[in-house]
Amino acid sequence: MFFCTLIAALFLSLVAQHFFGAVPPWGARVFLMPIIFLYGALSFSTAGMLFLAFLAGVMWDLLHAQWIDDATELGIGWSVLVYAVLGALMSGLRPLFLRKRWEVHCLFSGVATSVLVLLEYLMISLRREPLHFDFSGVIWGRILGAGVVALVLAPFAFFSLSYLAGLLGHQHYRPEKEENQI
Repeated sequence: MFFCTLIAALFLSLVAQHFFGAVPPWGARVFLMPIIFLYGALSFSTAGMLFLAFLAGVMWDLLHAQWIDDATELGIGWSVLVYAVLGALMSGLRPLFLRKRWEVHCLFSGVATSVLVLLEYLMISLRREPLHFDFSGVIWGRILGAGVVALVLAPFAFFSLSYLAGLLGHQHYRPEKEENQI
């Protein structure tokens, strides 16, 4: 039940983030979906995390695909790989999460969101002719600002999703339980 709720939360967060304006000092966007996905990476097994990575990546790409001259500037599917790698890294931090230590996960949510925005910028820059990377203060402000916003929002999202998981009776995935049952 919680898995379906998290899928709905991914979709709703992707829609909701487009109604938030840019954060004034940096011009950074508010990205909610990566935070929701990273919580899912902590909550479910590798197979569940990979399924969420597939859904999150495809939704992200379909919404952010830019069509120029009958071709996409950002290919559909590249974000699936990025989400899978970020989810795998977050899953590696699961033992801390199970001990109720959220600090590292909130920091990683900010870093992961900045990495996602940076990779999207690099993909756009690589596809454009002529090849040109412009790392001005505005670009860095948008990349790092998105991470700072995610860093601030992550504790609230993690707490809310943990509370919802408790209400729905979700038991977080614990790999050591499987080993003890064999």
